[in-house]
Amino acid sequence: MSSGAAGAAAAAARARRERDEEEQMTDYKPEDLAAGWEFKILRSATSRFKDPDFLRQTLADEARAGWAILEKFDNSRVRVRRPVAARSGDARLGSDPYQTWVGITDNQLAIRIILSILGVFALVGGMIAFLATR
Repeated sequence: MSSGAAGAAAAAARARRERDEEEQMTDYKPEDLAAGWEFKILRSATSRFKDPDFLRQTLADEARAGWAILEKFDNSRVRVRRPVAARSGDARLGSDPYQTWVGITDNQLAIRIILSILGVFALVGGMIAFLATR
């Protein structure tokens, strides 16, 4: 298996583990749902929730749409909830109240890493070609 395929397989396995973990950790009680709550998990591909200022600002932004923190799973995931009635103000927000990624997504991060690696290869190849012509 190539290192790229191994990396992709590891990322897929991690995502699967996180989904399974979230299913176990987010055991919603019927009364929560009947009481008119909705829930979402915010994600940060770069683990930015470890920065208290970033977390505070993110939660302040989410609070504009009525979302409030329930729990911080880890530095990459935070669960929030809001009353379903808060949907009535969504049109005035100017942002997506159902966004689940803060900052770049996992896919965007992977693309940046791949492009960086390709850039390094191109730079090294160019240097070798330049030195070979001297």
